[in-house]
Amino acid sequence: MKKIILPTDFSENAYNAIRYAVQLFNDVQTTFYLLHTYTPAIYQTEYVLQSPGQIGLGDSYQESSQSRLEELKTKLEEEFDDPAHIFIPHSALNFLVDEVIQTVKNEKADLVIMGTQGATGAKELLLGTQTVHVIKKATCPVIAVPSGHEYENPTKILFPTDYEIDYQKEQLQQLLNIAISHSGDIEIIHVSSGFDLTQNQLKNKQKLKDVLNGIAHLFHDLPSQEIITAINGFQVKKRTNLLVMVQNRHTFLERLFIEPTIKKIGFHITFPFMVIPHLDK
Repeated sequence: MKKIILPTDFSENAYNAIRYAVQLFNDVQTTFYLLHTYTPAIYQTEYVLQSPGQIGLGDSYQESSQSRLEELKTKLEEEFDDPAHIFIPHSALNFLVDEVIQTVKNEKADLVIMGTQGATGAKELLLGTQTVHVIKKATCPVIAVPSGHEYENPTKILFPTDYEIDYQKEQLQQLLNIAISHSGDIEIIHVSSGFDLTQNQLKNKQKLKDVLNGIAHLFHDLPSQEIITAINGFQVKKRTNLLVMVQNRHTFLERLFIEPTIKKIGFHITFPFMVIPHLDK
């Protein structure tokens, strides 16, 4: 039984990500946690001190959250009618990122799947602030689904790497599961730095080959360029359904979140983006 966390702010973008998750795991025994958090102003110290009579309003926030989650659950059950799926509403007075991370830990979740933007839809960014923080802190893979993305089976999976990571099968298990269940091909791209691969990089490349044994995959070496430029250029030649990267503070993934230029270029990625956490040894 898979366990997947689906954060929602009840926006169209959030619902689109949830629909993606349900279709991705069609006919797979899965428990989906529909997670919504609320932080009413009355819980702020200043507000409580000034308006003590308003304390009871916290219950209305909770009731509204739970009611909307139940409506969402009913809507999903009616739209997809998949007996393999269980939906569990999860409402909490907390900050979204903190509650997602705690729920992943408590439920031993396999994945978090969420939209790239919240209700505000800050389109100038590759990823919304909440999504970035979840990716950075999550101990399981996170799939970010772009606003308006229409579901496609992940038959073409793009996996950029600089071979600086000692890949482990456990670390890539969710990627392997998705590739197997959807007969997906994994396209590994490496952007040249102008130097030959080091012995350590060659070793990691071989380990990646071993991990992918039995799954259709190809290795591609590309000339020196920005990684996002390489990704965008590659997916034009070979239509991509899912982009997968491993989080590593020493590699290019971190630059996606800290360099404004990369963010602007990166917004052209219009397909789901899966980030796998670094495996602590």
